[in-house]
Amino acid sequence: MSRRSPFGVQLCGTDRTILEERASSRTAPHSQVVRARIVLLAAEGDQNVDIAAQVGVCVDVASRWRKRFCQEGLAGLEDRPRSGRPRIFGSEVVAGVKALACEPPEDRGVPLSRWSSMELAAQAVTEGLVEAISSSTVRRWLHADAIKPWRYRSWIFPRDPDFAAKAARVLDLYARVFDGIPLGADDYVISADEKSQLQALARCHPGRPPGPGHLRQVEFEYKRGGTLAYMGAYDVHNARLIGTVAEKTGIVPFMQLVERVMTLEPYASARRVYWVVDNGSSHNGQRSIDRMAAAWPTARLVHLPVHASWLNQIEIVFSVIQRKVVKPADFADLAGLADRLGRFEGRYNETARPFDWRFTSRDLVAMLERLDSHLPRAEPLLAA
Repeated sequence: MSRRSPFGVQLCGTDRTILEERASSRTAPHSQVVRARIVLLAAEGDQNVDIAAQVGVCVDVASRWRKRFCQEGLAGLEDRPRSGRPRIFGSEVVAGVKALACEPPEDRGVPLSRWSSMELAAQAVTEGLVEAISSSTVRRWLHADAIKPWRYRSWIFPRDPDFAAKAARVLDLYARVFDGIPLGADDYVISADEKSQLQALARCHPGRPPGPGHLRQVEFEYKRGGTLAYMGAYDVHNARLIGTVAEKTGIVPFMQLVERVMTLEPYASARRVYWVVDNGSSHNGQRSIDRMAAAWPTARLVHLPVHASWLNQIEIVFSVIQRKVVKPADFADLAGLADRLGRFEGRYNETARPFDWRFTSRDLVAMLERLDSHLPRAEPLLAA
């Protein structure tokens, strides 16, 4: 006969509810489910030997969790801290490997373009940081600080001497402010650019639509049907896309886009229409500003800094067009490509909403201050 446990379990309503939820959970850790069932059975008056048989554990396990619950409540059912295996590598070794990962291999005389965890482990041994270490250990250390020296991202350092002023002016327009004065209800901001070299590729064999268990298939080989350019104008605050198609980019196709926009309402009767553009050859320099003002007195061209197309919201629209309209390209001819681009414009305008643009002038100042502090320059990007 088993000995009766001296630890009698009495459950309040809250504890019972929590334990019942744990015991019936399909997602909780198995150990938590087992412990909850032990306590619930103990509360029913079952002895440890019977509980062990029902739950599928040894008697000592049932006795341990009954006792802990009686002494500590629900907190007693949690795992206690464990010392774990003693550390093999000291903190100075860990810091040394992380510092090594943050330096280009060439600085160490290693003929590599970037580190891998295996190369870092070998270099740590070569430099005498450790006698031996595995690449998995190195990767675990780097993961703790999100250091990934095997990855990289391309970027362009701002080179425009007036970068801060030009970028801030565009960001203010997105916030409906120009030269410190809020825009009126009859002021509009248009983001415009050209998407060139759109190819009409005709696949040499019909594709296969998607189905259960397989992706859509597109023939690899194709015939070239020529290229065209899409000229896009995007109303930043009303999410309206207006576009034209041309054989190629240039001043004439761009001004045709301007004419189409400026002859439509509400832009035709607007007090002012601000056109945000990059420094492409179709609309760069003071001559483009004068040309716009002469043709359309209510239109004002606002240039982005050089190499700052990422501040132009039309580029987001172009990425949508590339992913949803053009790729994977399979057009019988240029007319088919132009037709799809035209029909997409109407579809987009039916459901589009303004982009949730969050990069502000304040963010710009913080970014330029960060660049000035990290990269020594004779002339700071952010004027004092």
